[in-house]
Amino acid sequence: MHIKLPQKIEDKLNFWRRKLLPRTLFFRTMLLIFVPLIVVQIVSVVVFFDGSWSRMGRRLSDNLVDDIKIILALREEGLSFDKIKNISMQKGIDFDFYEGKSIDSFSQQIKANPIVVAYLQEAMQDAFVNDKWSIYVDNKNNGNTLIILLDKDNGVYKFLSPKKRIFSSSIFMFVVWMVATSVFLFLVSVLFLRIQVRSIAKLAQTAENFGKGIDDDDFKPYGSSEVRMAGMAFIEMKKRIIKQIVERTQMLAGISHDLRTPLTRMKLMVTMMEDNPDKQDFLTDIDEMEKMLNGYLAFVRGQGDEIPVEVNIDELVKSIVAKALNKKIKFKSSNDEKIIIAKEQSLRRAITNIIANASRYGKKIEVEVKKYEKKIAVFVDDNGPGIPKDKRDDVFRAFYRLEGSRNKETGGIGLGLAITKDIITAHGGKIFLDDSRLGGLRVIIDLPL
Repeated sequence: MHIKLPQKIEDKLNFWRRKLLPRTLFFRTMLLIFVPLIVVQIVSVVVFFDGSWSRMGRRLSDNLVDDIKIILALREEGLSFDKIKNISMQKGIDFDFYEGKSIDSFSQQIKANPIVVAYLQEAMQDAFVNDKWSIYVDNKNNGNTLIILLDKDNGVYKFLSPKKRIFSSSIFMFVVWMVATSVFLFLVSVLFLRIQVRSIAKLAQTAENFGKGIDDDDFKPYGSSEVRMAGMAFIEMKKRIIKQIVERTQMLAGISHDLRTPLTRMKLMVTMMEDNPDKQDFLTDIDEMEKMLNGYLAFVRGQGDEIPVEVNIDELVKSIVAKALNKKIKFKSSNDEKIIIAKEQSLRRAITNIIANASRYGKKIEVEVKKYEKKIAVFVDDNGPGIPKDKRDDVFRAFYRLEGSRNKETGGIGLGLAITKDIITAHGGKIFLDDSRLGGLRVIIDLPL
């Protein structure tokens, strides 16, 4: 039966769950191992101390107090001091009697640990209700001897007894061994889990690199059978994607060859025609078809076989700005290093296309590069006419043209932003359009580090 909690309570629970629970699989699994281990340790120790240790401690303390009572009874019966001392030594107790003294004269002794003598104190309290007594530690024997002082009417009795008569060190050895074994097993679990998590992290990193256009040929699945299955499935998927891209490129190369020949023949035939009003229109249409064909081939071929390298985004954007037709572009960037692994020429083409569009439709242009924790962002602002909000998703479609801002005379065929988005996405990034503070369009390119 599922109990529906109020929304505020669920929100608070979710908030604290996100705050308190670790984010990584490694630490979450460690939490699943560590918490039950600690609970078992605590329960075992509590049950053991409350059962065996307390029962044994009370029995040992009662035995020692009974021996003290026997010694006192023999003393009251008038047995000689030497005989009583021999009997007490047989019981493991040494005693002395200080006639006429009070227990206060022994107050400089070292007090015994309350944990060790807790049950002995209870037994003494029950046996000598009307007498004054104290328990100390004899520091002459490394603290292994207890001193029990009992104040009677005629003087003070001093009893010396080994600590082991009321306290068994094997109890603590049991706890030490239990904790040590648990810590050892916990460390073994940590080492084993690190290997398992490392295989998952390697698979995730390889998949992320492939999304950025970086192919890790040396990746080999390892770890548990489930992780290896996921790794093999990823490798097969990658092979199918690469095969599809190669076959698409080869097919389009054939289409290019087949279409260029008739276009060239048509252009030659139109050129040889006599001059008439339609001749120039035919040539213009043929030139536009060639541009569309070249643009389409560039779009579907994507980034080709270019190898990813280290690219300094600051230097790349600076070089593009320096070669732009608009020489009044304002460039801003922080001093921190902005290096990513990317296909430099493809990325140059994408950013060049954005800056060229801004130069074409705006007079005032600002380009800024910022580095964040996990990404680098490139902002291109202009003061041009901009793009309506309801059209900003459409402009990334192939061959889509905004009639209000573009025409055939500009040379555009509606593939610039489509190619740019294809390149940015292939690098694992994103591209957005927004309103510019200059009054025109802002293009934002996010590239992952």
